[in-house]
Amino acid sequence: MRKLFLLIFILLFAIGSCNAQIFHRSPERQLFGKTPGIKKEPKVKESRTVLRAKKKQEANDRKLKRDYDKSIRRSQKRTIDIQTPEVQKRMKQNKKDYTARDKEKRKNVKSNTKKAGKKYKE
Repeated sequence: MRKLFLLIFILLFAIGSCNAQIFHRSPERQLFGKTPGIKKEPKVKESRTVLRAKKKQEANDRKLKRDYDKSIRRSQKRTIDIQTPEVQKRMKQNKKDYTARDKEKRKNVKSNTKKAGKKYKE
């Protein structure tokens, strides 16, 4: 009977100390010693055929983008070419005016942002 009582007492003491360790840990640590925010995902090495197919697809996408940009430039050029000389001159002047306005606007936005940054930095 004495041994049984001693065993129960030791088990209760051991369980109590384990609970104390779990609940008194620092808040940045989770249970079982894992720290939050560190999540390592295993690196999956892809096969050569998959890598080759991805490279080929990226090259194809770049080619499509280049072709699309070329077609846009050709279309814009054709739009200007089919006009009369007076209209062509006016269109070119409008394009110059627009680029100048756009450049000035970007310059103002950038300078205003710098001022605002200095204002709120202090």
